Amino acid sequence: MMCLGLARNATAYEGATRQENDGGVHVPVLTKAPALTHFEQAKYPEEAQKQGLTASVRLVITIGADGVVSDAKVPESAGHGFDEAAIAAVTQFTFTPAEVDGTPAPVQIAYVYHFTLQPPAPVDDAGVGEEAGGDAGMTGPLAHLKGELISRGSRTKIAGGLVLCAQHPEREATSNEDGLFDLEVEPGPCQVRVIASEYEKYQVDETLEPGEIKQVKLYVVPKAIGYVTVVRGQRDRKEVVSRTLSRQELQKIPGTFGDPIRVIQNFPGVARAPFISGALIVRGANPSQTLSFFDGVEIPLLFHFGGGPSVVNAEFLDHIDFLPGGFGARYGRAVGGVVDIASRKGASDTLHGAIQVDVKDSSIFLEAPLTDTISLAGSVRRSYIDVLLPAVLPIVAPQDPRSGTLSILPVYFDYQVRLDVGGRRGQPPPNGGSTFSVFAFGSDDRLRVVATGAGRNVDVTASLTTLFHRVIASWAYRKDNVRFKLTPYVGYDLAGIDFGAAKINADRWTQGLRQDLEIETSKFLTVRAGADIFNSVLVGKAEIPVISGVQTVDWPGADPKTQNQTITAVIGSFDGALYAEADVKIGPVTLTPGIRGSHAYINGQSRNAADPRLWVKWQPFEWTTVKGSIGLYTQPPAGENMQESPFGTPGLIHEKAFQTSLGVAQKITEVINVDVTGFYNRRYDNVVSPGLTTVADNGSVTTSRFANVGLGRAYGVEVLARHEVTKNFFGWVAYTFSRSEERRVGSTDGYFLNTYDQTHIMTVIGSYRLPFGFEIGARFRYVTGRPKSPLIHESDIYNAESNRYSGNFGAFRTARVSDFHQLDIRIDKYFTFEKWTLNIYVDIQNVYNRQNTEATVFDYRFRQSFDVPGIPFLPVFGIKATF
Repeated sequence: MMCLGLARNATAYEGATRQENDGGVHVPVLTKAPALTHFEQAKYPEEAQKQGLTASVRLVITIGADGVVSDAKVPESAGHGFDEAAIAAVTQFTFTPAEVDGTPAPVQIAYVYHFTLQPPAPVDDAGVGEEAGGDAGMTGPLAHLKGELISRGSRTKIAGGLVLCAQHPEREATSNEDGLFDLEVEPGPCQVRVIASEYEKYQVDETLEPGEIKQVKLYVVPKAIGYVTVVRGQRDRKEVVSRTLSRQELQKIPGTFGDPIRVIQNFPGVARAPFISGALIVRGANPSQTLSFFDGVEIPLLFHFGGGPSVVNAEFLDHIDFLPGGFGARYGRAVGGVVDIASRKGASDTLHGAIQVDVKDSSIFLEAPLTDTISLAGSVRRSYIDVLLPAVLPIVAPQDPRSGTLSILPVYFDYQVRLDVGGRRGQPPPNGGSTFSVFAFGSDDRLRVVATGAGRNVDVTASLTTLFHRVIASWAYRKDNVRFKLTPYVGYDLAGIDFGAAKINADRWTQGLRQDLEIETSKFLTVRAGADIFNSVLVGKAEIPVISGVQTVDWPGADPKTQNQTITAVIGSFDGALYAEADVKIGPVTLTPGIRGSHAYINGQSRNAADPRLWVKWQPFEWTTVKGSIGLYTQPPAGENMQESPFGTPGLIHEKAFQTSLGVAQKITEVINVDVTGFYNRRYDNVVSPGLTTVADNGSVTTSRFANVGLGRAYGVEVLARHEVTKNFFGWVAYTFSRSEERRVGSTDGYFLNTYDQTHIMTVIGSYRLPFGFEIGARFRYVTGRPKSPLIHESDIYNAESNRYSGNFGAFRTARVSDFHQLDIRIDKYFTFEKWTLNIYVDIQNVYNRQNTEATVFDYRFRQSFDVPGIPFLPVFGIKATF
């Protein structure tokens, strides 16, 4: 006898892969799973039967839009002839067609075929088995096993789970979207088995009486512990390089303290940022040339102060797309890379939440359905480093008045609230329906630096404040092959600096609108078009020392003295863009031409740009894909840089980059793939400071504040070998060889190294799930040191006017700081209870306490240099409860 089990794996449905197009218009969703209509009995392998062997053969089968099985594969062989027998039977199955967004579509499902030896049927006195005589085996009216499938540890309802009795495998029931099932079986002993995608095998014994209706709740253990969002696979994107990770994978990377967005820093093409800066340095571009988006809306920063945690709670993330270059026409205003973070809808089944506490901050996240079509989710986080540090900081020793302390007191806060309307129980609305959402989020950072003692008459205090708020509304509509999405948004940013006599505050109000349209005209042509409108008003006020005028020095040993001036400015910036692109499929080749045209009106000046782009994708074999791109990218100058002299230069134009790349993606196995990409980027018209120097007729010399005279080039090779998330392991090896150089137009010195150049960047990451709820992960990084200019001390250089010494340095950026390498380890222990899960973890940075150089300082005469080390051995303990 054989026991059949069907595992409907949401991550395996091809037709439901998360093929969010570049417009981000729509995420296809499986609205109807295929149902088995014809079952073919497999022939038990004779040799295996003689040896008393059993097996569970896991298959990946392809079901066409007509419900006919077109292919079946076995990822892991069971041996002994079981694979061949299962494939022969499964290819004879037929199903009701699956539907994606209400339309029949081809899908792939994970299917488990169980081969189980059953004892021979008992023989009565007449020598006839129980099955003889037609209904002789019937014991009375059928019984009903009704109940609910629930994910143990999170109370998530399990949809699409198969429930059956081992004694009667021909009868089965499938749980609905609310996890409910009704299994009608013959009375008597019933070995209940539950088979569900991403869940462990579940088995329990029940005894059913004739005509009985037994109600049960079955708590099934998930393979991924805790409440996680189902991610339907990777996007089929046109970009040559698109790194996409699920939230489940993102939160387990060692050295990131469970912060998903920090994982981006471990991808190929991303240089290691300076100490605790949190900057993204992509393919040699400056950090300001890589933009960050949240649900398609630009945000000013990704991380809290000092390279701290990201400004969005990890539980709110669906996925993160990192595009180091060659991105689609939907994105603009960037000549480097793009990071696009996608949030997820709130829970559609029941209340869920997560509470996390560690040594630096605490957070709480809650989500719940309000009705069948409305869900609400919210999160808040607050740090308490500013409370803990004063308790452990050293105190100035009374016997040594020259001693002192330097206190750095950061505090950060963030929040997110999302309301979703439309689509019953998380499913998309019927054809011709709409969904709506409102998402409000923000971040507030305050950093205070206090220097006390050391003979000072007064304490020296400096403070820095940054905050932002965004409110994003969204309307999505679909009908047949048309997808439309409209996203208006508003925002407010604040930046402030208070340092002695200098006080600077800048308030920025932003408004914008995104519109995305996709029309799939045929299987050979898909057209996308949209608008991207951004407007901001900056109101700035500064109290700073006068930039020009007579300065005096009270000799000896005093700083220059000058008066303060108050400066106010109101700067408007508008950038409106239209984009269009199309996917043209010709056999194994897909061509995607695109163009983005923009008009900017910045501080009273108009600027226009047109960015043509082209992608080519060629798939000569099923597991091999070749991708290439070429395109022009532009970034408008900042409005504050286009002020009148001496604060800016009015004539600035767009920065530009000509980006090219060519890559090959090769799938080695079902879970292992390798991606190799070469790139060459040429940047020009870069804004640099100081600008151009001019000599007037009267002999006076003037140097502008900025000028578009910067040139840059970056080239290299990126390699990513990745093991996808499986039951027990995931990880990757990322390596980048790159060269980033720059110079000024007209310079005779040629190119020199960019300050962020790092020739070799290698990251090795792995995480393994151990028995008894343990999981251990490690990350090792090696990075070439950053360029610097060597100190050459031949004699002291003293400036009497400023009463200071200056250094004598060698050739510009011809030396490097020492190479960086570090090992980080993370250990998690999960305790899974019936309705909630507890996670205790320790994230250890710099396990072997490597003294990596993060900065260089000099003695006051610049005779010697001293290396400033980075983070030492640092364990961070934390606890997280999810329900």
